[in-house]
Amino acid sequence: MNDTTHTSHQSATQPEIARIDGDTPTLRLFALLEVIAQKNQFFSLQSLVEETGLPKPTLHRMLQQLESAGMLQRDGDGRHYSTGMRLRRMAEQLLLNNTVHGARRAVLRQLVDEVGESCNLTALSGSEVLYLDRVETPAPLRFYLHPGSRVPAHCSASGKLFLGQMSPSQRKRLLEHTPLEKYTARTLTTFEALDAEVERVSRDGYAFDDEEFLPGLFCLAVLVPNPNGRSNTGIAIQAPVMRLSHDKVLKLLPALQRAAQAMAKIEADAMPEARNEAGAEG
Repeated sequence: MNDTTHTSHQSATQPEIARIDGDTPTLRLFALLEVIAQKNQFFSLQSLVEETGLPKPTLHRMLQQLESAGMLQRDGDGRHYSTGMRLRRMAEQLLLNNTVHGARRAVLRQLVDEVGESCNLTALSGSEVLYLDRVETPAPLRFYLHPGSRVPAHCSASGKLFLGQMSPSQRKRLLEHTPLEKYTARTLTTFEALDAEVERVSRDGYAFDDEEFLPGLFCLAVLVPNPNGRSNTGIAIQAPVMRLSHDKVLKLLPALQRAAQAMAKIEADAMPEARNEAGAEG
């Protein structure tokens, strides 16, 4: 009776097995990559065996194929894996060349017209913030950062928001091999200071870069809402400190939040279209 009760409890609490479906080996590898892409920490062969239910030799062979293709890489003691550089670059290019680029850019242009300062759309890539798109202010004095530019997460307003969605242990794991480099006198260079700032950012729902990456540059950022969970898109306003400061910036927050909601709607509207295209191709 005890055994039966124990078994029932296990089945009730065990996570659902991730399905690795596909009519060809290539499609099954792709399905495995979909499982791996959802992970925010290192994973082992054994953990994937438990998650997918695939035989260990089969899964080991699949991981070897993905590793040799540069889609995965081994970390730490050699028994754990993480996404490889080739897969990360592919994800970045998909974000940069997204088919909703025109609609997103229109939102940025409208925001620039409303606030009068340069605005950008960002995503987290490793321990850096990647600029997906940017519209410059017509004002003569500005900081030029083109799409594809990268900024360390610890001294970026958007970066602090992305870090705020992680647990303290996840943040430390992400940043422990990347020194918190000091770019200006205001850069946060200790985990303690960064954690305190990230906690404030998570509570407030917006973040500043107060001359922490470039002297004279002030930035305000919010996340683009994601109804399915953690967001990997941020939207930000950047300006020289003589035009933007703590006193002035919060007056621009409602406009920034409206733009973030508009970006979220673009992404939501694009999802059914993507599913329909996939069904038509099938």
